[in-house]
Amino acid sequence: MVRQSTRKAAQAKSTAVQSKTRVKKEAVSVNSSAKTNGAKSKVEAIETTVTERKITKRKAAPTEPELDDDDTGNASPVEDKKKKPAPKKRKTTSKKDAQDDMPLAARTAIPSLKRAMYIGAHVSGAGGVQNSIPNASHIGANAFALFLKSQRKWANPPLADEAKTQFRALLKQHNYDPKHILPHGSYLVNLAQADDAKATQAYDNFVDDLQRCDALGITLYNFHPGSTGGATMASACARIAAQLNKAHAATSAAVTVLENMCGSGNVIGGRFEDLRDIIARVDDKSRVGVCIDTCHAFAAGYDLRTPEAFAKTMAEFDSVVGIKYLRALHLNDSKAPFASHRDLHANIGTGFLGLRAFHSIMNHEPLQGLPMVLETPIDEKGPDGKAVENKQVWADEIKLLESLIGMDAESAEFKEMEEELQAKGVSERQKIQEQVDKKAEKDAKKGTRGKAKTKKKKDEDSCDSCGESE
Repeated sequence: MVRQSTRKAAQAKSTAVQSKTRVKKEAVSVNSSAKTNGAKSKVEAIETTVTERKITKRKAAPTEPELDDDDTGNASPVEDKKKKPAPKKRKTTSKKDAQDDMPLAARTAIPSLKRAMYIGAHVSGAGGVQNSIPNASHIGANAFALFLKSQRKWANPPLADEAKTQFRALLKQHNYDPKHILPHGSYLVNLAQADDAKATQAYDNFVDDLQRCDALGITLYNFHPGSTGGATMASACARIAAQLNKAHAATSAAVTVLENMCGSGNVIGGRFEDLRDIIARVDDKSRVGVCIDTCHAFAAGYDLRTPEAFAKTMAEFDSVVGIKYLRALHLNDSKAPFASHRDLHANIGTGFLGLRAFHSIMNHEPLQGLPMVLETPIDEKGPDGKAVENKQVWADEIKLLESLIGMDAESAEFKEMEEELQAKGVSERQKIQEQVDKKAEKDAKKGTRGKAKTKKKKDEDSCDSCGESE
């Protein structure tokens, strides 16, 4: 058995040597034939194979850590590959990665409009913040909003240098003015936090976004004021202002834009007075402004439905806050009725606000030049029943709003459009109205029982005080 194994090993070695010798002879033969006949194809094929092997070998060699991009173009070192496989690197560079199909609508040239209204939507920055620009152009937007990083987590890696460069280049290529871009802050951040650790966490996230604005050349930054957390409104507003003063000193240019809210619970910004009180405590008034969300204002009890109501609300804003601080608008209809304190956005003209409110906005001269951003629903059920985004909705709403500029609100064209849109939203309005009515009825019953208990307690106290028995 040992002899047979030795013999087989010797035969295998002999075969390998013969094979190696044959390959060398073939290579020599090929070279000789190529020189003699002028045919270089076989030699080139061999050289190509060798070259490819060298390249493959070089790629397999250790390199510097790669950068893994998250959905907003933030770069972070990939973890040690021995500990954890590196995630696949996503492309973040080309316009095609953001939108690889034809535009859903062409951008309207502002000079062709009767008023300079810059209308757009909150678009995606997936794959890198630079992709928000072709995404905005894709729907025909002349203004847009985006998240500068993931708004679902506290810690985010810094912006990739490539993302910064491309963002600025694409702004010029697509002819967007930075003053018509309105990034939205993280929903996690509450600048009114009283707890020191949580306040620091909120501030760090907030100032990081402002630094991103500076790096990208963006001049506005929209955020929700936050919650009192049960403290007084005055103390909460003071804390927000203090955080803004600190953030302004740490950054250079971005204007921090307070968004009005729907006035629910401890949420700050449901009244214009809340915004006024914050601004009053900000040292650098040039670094602070306001964004009016139409749905939030309506839900908070500021009416916009008729020309008279719209004029009254705008006059009140000017009187309380000052129209000079108005830097942007969020254009949303409301699924919930007036003063319901419910934040439910509806598509333009389909909600309780109605098309007439947006006609007033589109024809209000002081609002010219401000970025106006749609945050209306675009999710629709796909063939499999799952929700899918239909960005055509935004493209159509932008054109709808632009068509209202200079339109006669008493014309048959406007009336027909108004009725058609109201008919689309009737079932949703009825559903939410029923919910609101049921809650009001429930609260009323609670209130009656509360009053009865209070009256009984007062009567008991009264009897005790006079020494009489029941």
